[in-house]
Amino acid sequence: MKYYLIAGEASGDLHGSNLMKGLLEEDPGAEFRFWGGAMMEAVGGVKVRDYKDTAVMGFSDVVRKLGRISRNLKDCKGDILAWKPDVVIPVDYPGFNMKIAEFCHNQGIKVFYYIAPKTWASRERRNRKLKAWVDRLFIVFPFEIPYFTAKGIPFIYKGNPLLDAVDGHVFKRPVEGKYIAILPGSRKAEISHTMPNAMKMADSLHSMPGYSDYLFLVAGAPSRSADDYSRYLEGRPYVKILFNRTYDILGYAEAALVNSGTASLEAALTGTPQVVCWSTQLITAVLAKYVLRVLDHVKYISLGNLILDRMAFRELIQFDFTPESVTSEIRRLVEDMEYRKRMKADYADIRSMLGNSGASRAVARAMKEELCK
Repeated sequence: MKYYLIAGEASGDLHGSNLMKGLLEEDPGAEFRFWGGAMMEAVGGVKVRDYKDTAVMGFSDVVRKLGRISRNLKDCKGDILAWKPDVVIPVDYPGFNMKIAEFCHNQGIKVFYYIAPKTWASRERRNRKLKAWVDRLFIVFPFEIPYFTAKGIPFIYKGNPLLDAVDGHVFKRPVEGKYIAILPGSRKAEISHTMPNAMKMADSLHSMPGYSDYLFLVAGAPSRSADDYSRYLEGRPYVKILFNRTYDILGYAEAALVNSGTASLEAALTGTPQVVCWSTQLITAVLAKYVLRVLDHVKYISLGNLILDRMAFRELIQFDFTPESVTSEIRRLVEDMEYRKRMKADYADIRSMLGNSGASRAVARAMKEELCK
């Protein structure tokens, strides 16, 4: 069968590649055409466009790139029509992929949406569109089961593909000695809001006798360049940046400061004691607080805490995210053995709730079964 996949971010490239591997196992004659990155390309098929050339980060970036986005949508639609796939598989990335889902539905092309838009956190109006345009929704979090059930949207849940990604990784120590991991996010705005406080934390800890020999390793996002971080690292020889080593960095870190997002769940799955931070412009923060107050089922901003429905690790949000608070929490993560033990016990519960590894192949099997009905 012919599968057309669309991933617009690094995480989509990762999950798309694992899904493609699963599809090949279930359907050895599978043909792929995709928008994605190097990981999907390594599996095989034809790459139409690299996600780094199509990604947009935030509202201002969308405004600047409206022309390019419009061209990409036109090109994608034309390519789908020309290739005539059996199914189009949007992978997350809802701003772009929801438009493609509508187009495919109108053209009579099956749509299997993989990794549902997070309508439980914002933009609930998309649920009506998901129900109308998507033939089958594939969700990846257990707390989404009651949510999408209540919304009347047909879905399939086979576990979370991050287990496949983490458990399938061959870990290699990135540096010698002890270090603190810093994962400031992939968007430029996230980096600019996280790195100043992270660097003040690094300065403060480096000045303490017990931490003077620690390194502070920044996990560079695949979609960013060294220039996005360089001004924060100047004059700090004890801070280093590494690209394409996120799991290695997490795997051997004494503790991690993580910008809220998929990385916080990755830290939980690698067993890394963490504190999550989130900070943005004041108006955005006010709007986000209003949205989350309206959606009263959303108690936390971190996926691990959402899965557990309790606080496994601290979330320092907006005004709570200060150099002092993050320094104090990192020290507690390193020094308080009982605190670390409780957190790792919660991590074990998160793993248990996500199910076993093998989600990517299970989803692939379910997709093939749906296509064969």
